[in-house]
Amino acid sequence: MHEWSYRQLIGMLTYLAATSRPDILFAVHQCARYSNDPRKIHEVAVRRIVRYLKATSDEGYFITPSEVKRLDCYVDADFAGLWDPETSEDPSSVKSRTGYVIMFANAPILWVSKLQTEIALSTTEAEYIAMLQSMRDLLPMQRLLKELGNVCGMTIDKSVTHSKCFEDNQGCVQLANAPKMRPRTKHIAIKYHHFREHICKGTVKIEWISTDKQLADIFTKPLAKELFERLRIQLLGW
Repeated sequence: MHEWSYRQLIGMLTYLAATSRPDILFAVHQCARYSNDPRKIHEVAVRRIVRYLKATSDEGYFITPSEVKRLDCYVDADFAGLWDPETSEDPSSVKSRTGYVIMFANAPILWVSKLQTEIALSTTEAEYIAMLQSMRDLLPMQRLLKELGNVCGMTIDKSVTHSKCFEDNQGCVQLANAPKMRPRTKHIAIKYHHFREHICKGTVKIEWISTDKQLADIFTKPLAKELFERLRIQLLGW
């Protein structure tokens, strides 16, 4: 309805979401999916994001590091969250969404929200795929942090090499910690099971966490105002 570049604004919002505003990452990524052919409803959504940013422009990014210097990863998945009877003909509607945030000393340093590249057949599989994707960032970050500590003389707690990955799906946690693949999950053994050696070595520990404490929820689905603001406090400090 208005003369402005939807794609250009999405680029600006994506940069902002990736650098200092994790609270808008999910919404921006949803709008970015329609950059080639935006409709009025997408314009309304983008304008709402901008109004939210304008209303919170005086807020900052408040970080309160904890004494325990350790890498923690909160990972979650939304199983086929885009599916709707009206859009069931769209192949992407059955794809699940991965969301995770990596924290160092209780401060967020990396956050991701993206659709999974393949179709998961169950909630457990969607959560397991999300866990693998988070490990692809968590494990290299472990090595990088160790190198930085050696080069810069930075004192890092030894537990940093024993990162914790928090998952709110019991089936996924059991699958990751199981000594062998189950018959019904052998189809994901080769591609999505490489990080189990790190679990055996103790460099990564998978723990269950209740859904109401799952920070990655804000990156996988639209949330009610109360839950959104509670997670935002833990991520941004306001």
